[in-house]
Order: sequence, then C-alpha cells, then structure tokens
Amino acid sequence: MIKYNSKTWFRHILSFHKTDTVYTFRYELLIVALFSAGFAYLEQTYLQQYEYIFSKIGQFFSFIGFAFSLLLVFRINSAYDKWWEGRKLWGALVNNARNFALKIKAFVPDSESEVKDQLYDWMASFPKSLKFHLRDQIEIDNLPLSDELKKKLRGKKHIPNAIAGQIYILLKQLKNNKHLSEEEMLMLDKEVKSLTDILGACERIKNTPIPYSYNMFLKKLIFIFILLTPFAFVEALHYWSIGVTVLVFYIFVGLEYISEEIEEPFGTDNNDLPLEEMAGKIFDNIQEIRI
Repeated sequence: MIKYNSKTWFRHILSFHKTDTVYTFRYELLIVALFSAGFAYLEQTYLQQYEYIFSKIGQFFSFIGFAFSLLLVFRINSAYDKWWEGRKLWGALVNNARNFALKIKAFVPDSESEVKDQLYDWMASFPKSLKFHLRDQIEIDNLPLSDELKKKLRGKKHIPNAIAGQIYILLKQLKNNKHLSEEEMLMLDKEVKSLTDILGACERIKNTPIPYSYNMFLKKLIFIFILLTPFAFVEALHYWSIGVTVLVFYIFVGLEYISEEIEEPFGTDNNDLPLEEMAGKIFDNIQEIRI
C-alpha cells in the first residue's frame, strides 16, 4: 500500500509511478489518440457532408453518458465497499488479538507458563498465516513459531484453521486442569471465534469477484463509449477532439482499472491493504503484553 501525505495534493498530480493509469495504459492511450486523429482527418477531408449525422450521434452520446456514469459509480462503490470491509476486518483482528493476549495474561496462572507461551505464539502467528492464506501461499517456515509448533502444521492445507484449532486444544487443556473457570473459558472462546469469523469474511471478499457478465458488459460499454467519442465531438472540435477522446478514455478506463485493483484488497498491489504491517503490529503488541 502506498503511503502519502494527502495535504500535498499538487505534487501528486505531477508524479507518476508504475501503477498510475497513464503508465499502465500508455500504449492504449496512444492507439486511442491515433484512432481519433485518423477520424478527425477523415471528417475534415471527406466526411463534412455527414455533419448532421455527427450532431445526432453527439446527442445520443450525451444521453447514454449519463446512464453510463451511474453504472460506473455503482461499480466503483461496490469495489471500495469490499476494500473498506477488508480494512475493518483486519482492524477487528488487531483488537481481538490484543484482547485475547490480555485475557490470557490475566486468566492463566504462571504455573502454566509453557501453555501460556504457546497461546501467545499461536495468536501472534495467526495474522501472518491469514495473510499468506489470502494470497494462496503456505509459508509455515516464515511463521513466528518454534520448530516444535511448526511440526503441528506440517501437511495442513488451511493453516489459519489449524492454528485456531491448536488454540482451542490448549484452552480445553487449561479448562480440564481447572486453570480456567467456565466464565473465563467463555470470554476466551469469544475471541477465538472472532478469528474464524474474520477468516471466513476475508475469504468471502477474496472469492467473490464482481459477476462475470456484469464485468464483461461494463468493459464492452466502455469500449463502445470510447468509439463514439470522436463521432460526438469531431463536428465542433475537429482535431481538438483527439484530446477529448484520450481524456474520456483515461477517465473511464482508469476508474474501471482502479475498481478491479481494490476489489480484492489482500494482494500485493500498491493500493492493497498493508497486511504485512498490520500482522507485524499484532506480533509486536503480543510480545509486549506477554512480558
């Protein structure tokens, strides 16, 4: 995720990076400019007698432009909703992990220090395992666990589930040994249950993209809209319609491109959520609590 100062907006206007729409679609922008220039040349040279038709196309262009804008706004909002929901889920994960660690410190006696340390370690490793899981990776060796605990995860395909299961096993052990009361067990169960709830919600966001038919229809509509732009403006603007066409392409394709990038917020793109940073924050918080 790119971090920036929102108050220095003018500097951002003049800066470009590899994920910027201008850079990503630089060749497409050139093709659109050449197409518009070719059409403007034909209009000036051979098609001036059809200016009445061009004016009618311009009226039609204005009509569908309004409906198309509403469709695109819905697309952007639905993508941002998924990004924001992902951020809220990881924010809840930060809070629940802290609460769990604090309760473990308060509820579990020091005589069970080995079990206590394992609970800290399992909880500290859950966010990082979730990050790997959402990116379709199994990275047991990169989890902050001892070799003994890592062995319990070998052969598992769903590492976050396995970690949550290990936490429940340890809590059950403490409960059977009378080191946790019924009320304390229920309080800790609430925090562990939240892990699987957050896990399931993140999987839902990741595995539920925008419906294929809607996505293809929107892309086709953008393509048709761009093709009609020179027809709509060439009569009044002539060669200046080249700039208008390129600008329309940049705006609408850019918005669709950004929507596609943020609707799955758990990847490694510059606009995705900073999962590594949040997982590291949870790990640091738990290490501080356990001292």
